[in-house]
Amino acid sequence: MYLAIFGPPGAGKGTQAAGIVENFVLPQVATGDIFRKHLKESTPLGLEAKKWMEAGKLVPDELVVDLVKDRLGQPDCARGALLDGFPRSLPQARFFDAWLAARGAKMDLVVHLVVPDEEIVARMGGRRVCLKCGASYHVRHNPPAVPGVCDRCGDPVVQRADDNEGTVRARLATYHEQTMPIVAHYRMVGAVADIDGVGDIARISHDVLAAVTRAVQG
Repeated sequence: MYLAIFGPPGAGKGTQAAGIVENFVLPQVATGDIFRKHLKESTPLGLEAKKWMEAGKLVPDELVVDLVKDRLGQPDCARGALLDGFPRSLPQARFFDAWLAARGAKMDLVVHLVVPDEEIVARMGGRRVCLKCGASYHVRHNPPAVPGVCDRCGDPVVQRADDNEGTVRARLATYHEQTMPIVAHYRMVGAVADIDGVGDIARISHDVLAAVTRAVQG
């Protein structure tokens, strides 16, 4: 079974992915981890990807798919996988679909966490982090006991540069431009479950796991 999870930055994909992996005993296949492994081990695929990266260019879609296919060929993926950060473009989705079809498989489900832009801006804009110990806070949902001071170590808590409103809105624009066409692509074949990603986390997790269960049962 092949699953993917999509949602804007700050939608809670990490939390929901962890729940899927735990409940359905599927490996989480993350493109970032794959790239780091191949680069570290200087594999042929890694060296090819490195050439593009060192030239300041995007790694070609076919090469990204080859890296993912290599990972999915490992024994722990015999029953499928939860894809994290893949596919990132329509060409990647189409290359991957063709690879799956050649093996009598398909993308079984795309879990799509739906969160309005303004909610994402509020979530990420309110995040604060201690640079010394890594503790994380939110000015609205989980503020430190003393404003601006870490409960754990007493150092200042700050807003990361990529959490400011301008950066968040730019990331959202990129998401809508690049990712939503992929969601639409899989929606055409009935493989998308839209999950309301606003509100109680337990309710969201329940909805996600129910959607995956329905897909498993076919």
